[in-house]
Amino acid sequence: MADPQQMEAAVHEYVAAFEAGDADRIGALYAEHATVEDPVGSPLKNGRTEILEFYRSSVATGAKLKLEGPVRVVADYAVFPFSVNLHWEGSDKRIDVIDTFRFDADGKVTEMRAFWGPANMHGFS
Repeated sequence: MADPQQMEAAVHEYVAAFEAGDADRIGALYAEHATVEDPVGSPLKNGRTEILEFYRSSVATGAKLKLEGPVRVVADYAVFPFSVNLHWEGSDKRIDVIDTFRFDADGKVTEMRAFWGPANMHGFS
């Protein structure tokens, strides 16, 4: 199992990499055969190539993340509430999200799931 401090540090690196607009830094957090489901119920992004493509599109929006509470670490999971903040189509928008990261023994994310839906999207018409 990954070290809890390493898991929490990965969450902070995820937020910092978004701040920097660096999809490659985000991708480096993931294991080679990881999955991303963002939002839950959408098609899985499988493997680092699809994950990098997803994050390149995400950071291209100029989105910035802000932690909205403490990171919770239990077993091989880190769970964290945050907001996605962006200026889109002429106005500021916010999406309230809870993500789960599951880690392997090497401290790499093997599964990310993002929990949010229409009721969590603010400023969108």
